[in-house]
Amino acid sequence: MDTKLDPSRDDLPLMANTSHILVKHYVLDLDVDFESQIIDGTLVLFLESGNRSRKKSGSTEEACRSESNEACKFRKPETCHVPVADTRTSMSKMGYSDFAICGKGERDTSGKDGNHDNQEQTYGISSSKHCCDTGNHGSENFLLVLDCCDLSVLKVEEVDVAAVPGIEKFTRSPKLTVVSELRNQIVRELVTLPADRWREQLDYYARCSQAPGCGELLFDTDTWSLQIRKTGAQTATDFPHAIRIRYRTKPQGRSVTWTSDQNGRPCVYTMGSPINNRALFPCQEPPVAMSTWQATVRAAASFVVLMSGENSAKPTQLREGCSSWHYYVTMPMPASTFTIAVGPWTEVKPETCSPSDLAAERSLSPSEADFRCVGVCGHMEYPCRFQNPSATTQEVIPHRVFAPMSLTGACQETLLQLLSPCLSAAHSVLGTHPFSRLDVLIVPANFPSLGMASPHIVFLSQSTLTGGSHLCGTRLCHEIAHAWFGLAIGARDWTEEWLSEGFATHLEDVFWAKAQQLAPHEAQEQQELRASLRWRRLQDESRNSPEQLQVLRPNKEKTGQVSDSGSSVIKHGLNPEKVFMQVHYLKGYFLLRFLARRLGDDTYFSFLRKFVHTFHGQLILSQDFLQMLLENIPEEKRLGLSVESIFRDWLECPGLPQPLQKERQAGAECGLARQVDAEVAKWNRVNRRPRKRKRRGTEEVFEKLLPDQLVLLLEHLLEQKTLNPRTLRSLERTYCLSQQDAEVRHRWCELVVKHKYTTAYKTVEEFLQEDQAMGIYLYGELMVSEDARQQQLARRCFQLTKEQMDRCSAQVVAEMLF
Repeated sequence: MDTKLDPSRDDLPLMANTSHILVKHYVLDLDVDFESQIIDGTLVLFLESGNRSRKKSGSTEEACRSESNEACKFRKPETCHVPVADTRTSMSKMGYSDFAICGKGERDTSGKDGNHDNQEQTYGISSSKHCCDTGNHGSENFLLVLDCCDLSVLKVEEVDVAAVPGIEKFTRSPKLTVVSELRNQIVRELVTLPADRWREQLDYYARCSQAPGCGELLFDTDTWSLQIRKTGAQTATDFPHAIRIRYRTKPQGRSVTWTSDQNGRPCVYTMGSPINNRALFPCQEPPVAMSTWQATVRAAASFVVLMSGENSAKPTQLREGCSSWHYYVTMPMPASTFTIAVGPWTEVKPETCSPSDLAAERSLSPSEADFRCVGVCGHMEYPCRFQNPSATTQEVIPHRVFAPMSLTGACQETLLQLLSPCLSAAHSVLGTHPFSRLDVLIVPANFPSLGMASPHIVFLSQSTLTGGSHLCGTRLCHEIAHAWFGLAIGARDWTEEWLSEGFATHLEDVFWAKAQQLAPHEAQEQQELRASLRWRRLQDESRNSPEQLQVLRPNKEKTGQVSDSGSSVIKHGLNPEKVFMQVHYLKGYFLLRFLARRLGDDTYFSFLRKFVHTFHGQLILSQDFLQMLLENIPEEKRLGLSVESIFRDWLECPGLPQPLQKERQAGAECGLARQVDAEVAKWNRVNRRPRKRKRRGTEEVFEKLLPDQLVLLLEHLLEQKTLNPRTLRSLERTYCLSQQDAEVRHRWCELVVKHKYTTAYKTVEEFLQEDQAMGIYLYGELMVSEDARQQQLARRCFQLTKEQMDRCSAQVVAEMLF
């Protein structure tokens, strides 16, 4: 399958001019209103000008200097000055639509209270005829460009940080007579405070964020960005280093999802949108824009606010029926890692506190010497856990579980029991936990994947809670692995997703084996079985997906490059099909497995700990990992391996990597897979038997199978041309398939659809509604069968779920059905 892709629809622009100026800290002050489905408030940015700032350096002309000009296909921005009085007092008198009233740079006169919003833009990138037509209209002013869409920006102003009591300590040159220079100097001193003064720094950030404004700034918007200028500020150095943005989200904004939890109560959460957080707050999206943040969020007192902050926040009652929550982070990270979930969550607490759990949090790992961080860390300064002796010995970090009330029992039974062993296993493999705590939230049924990791918080699908501990444990291990790979160590170029997903997929098996305390041969067998399953999936994906989306390093030698301003384009970043593909997980996993086998597990994981110590808190490209790895491989084990050969054979080609094909052809099946083969043969015999009852002595005796063996069994049976209803009924009863985990039930539903086993159609309906994270493929199977009853079932389920369904999933399903 080779579908042509449209860059204007599929590529995601990163517009922020991070080469000229960087956001060092965000202060958010937000109100969550479930009735209007709007998050409303202010955002204060503390900025640091870059080394390359110069006259005209912020002009959007800079973006046009990239070799491909892909980053510039946007509408010419029109100046729209928006005078706003006191928006907090006047908003209560107005409807939401009253703000969408300013267009084409013209000042609207229909409003009587002076509140105007900049022009609303339609979704999508404008046609290429506007490419590079983004001049400054004769202005010499510096332009701050932020990534932004689906937001109503109401007002932008400079913040008078000099008015904060006690701020004088941050003025090195009291003789400065230009007030704007004094303000910028204060911010420069504040953002560069040493790590051991982080509490004082956060306190002054909060105080400065509440300082009065000292002049409104001009701003424009287009489809993907917010552009801010100050008359007379000609360079990034001259531009105000503390600005306040008054804004509100839109109900249809793509960064957050307003939905209902499993009890029908309203909730809202960030669900890992392809556009990240730019529809939640204006920000610098490029990963190089590493920043810290603090946030105050107000909501009705019946709601719990969870965020990716490092503190376990407790609510403060402001007035009857309203509470405030405050979170912060001190480790600089990309804005895309910011996460929020507001809902009527219930904390699930253990019935008894296990002494062994407490001991694990305090105990010293016997191999602790391997994990100690030697020398100075390579990242920018922050309070780093790798330099904290008590943190390096902490096998199990403090953790909490939250869920809707109806799922607290399932969490108590499964998830709570797994957290400590999985966290301890991760520590035994990689050492110091990069983050000080972990919340796990069971998110609503419309969550489009099995899990998502953010700093200090993991979202898990309700699908992980059914059918025993296997799926929950493996997925939990996968998300825990992201604390190291994906979060503490991030990709400098987002097209290299394998640096996050490939590592997490490879590590989940290792963590899970240790969490189960398997003997080495058992661990090896289970990992070989999972490799067999992943090989089948990779083969299937290679046959049935566009070749362009199968490449792990699509930008090749241009990977990591940006325009002079810092803007860039994420290739295929908006392609809806890409969301459901696993190629970055699977090919990345097989590459790491290939390398670990070449080195031997002991050598490989010893190297991996060293790599984590070297690169935590930093962004990397593929070559950073591969070069360091090859330097640690003895010459006799390299056997022709080089960065270039790995790029060629694994990262820059579609389809199945040649070294992997050779390995799979040469390798023998593991014992667990051979056991499945024997069971498949039994079921084929059962299926061929005539309906007449045989003597009792000839009945087949089936072995008990592990969940992954059941998945492989069902995949083999899916390859059979026909299975009669009697066989399917016996299959369902033998393994209690409707009570198995979601991976097994998914394959069972595929069998039901393929063989039109009408008795189990109810199971398919339930799966499509309760396991939305995994059900997309089933809609396609139901429609391709051209069976009227199956197509009716698909359309009925979609009608019941489409309003709550994740937008990207709903779009893909709608294209299948209509």
